[in-house]
Amino acid sequence: MHQRQGGSGGGPSECNEQYHNNSERIVALSTAWYNGGSRCEKMIRIKASNGKSVTAKVVDECDSMRGCDEEHAYQPHCKNNIVDASDAVWSALELNKDVGIVDVTWSMA
Repeated sequence: MHQRQGGSGGGPSECNEQYHNNSERIVALSTAWYNGGSRCEKMIRIKASNGKSVTAKVVDECDSMRGCDEEHAYQPHCKNNIVDASDAVWSALELNKDVGIVDVTWSMA
């Protein structure tokens, strides 16, 4: 899991063109997992290695192919196999967001 890039100053989400904030349990999935938007607005269950789990809504793609342009709010492209999660998700999983990247598993909820 990756600390959400768009939490401050990012663009609107791919799924609904809305802006979301870090107090919502939301994620962006890397391009392959985003699957052309087929997972938009659906809930996933994320489980951390500490045994905690949480559900979160897929609201965006964390583009693994492109980045660093206006369309992508000048954010770098994401690595593959990334769940880009909001602060609320990190908090619910009782993880230190300052770590930046942690291993998790996820499935459709």
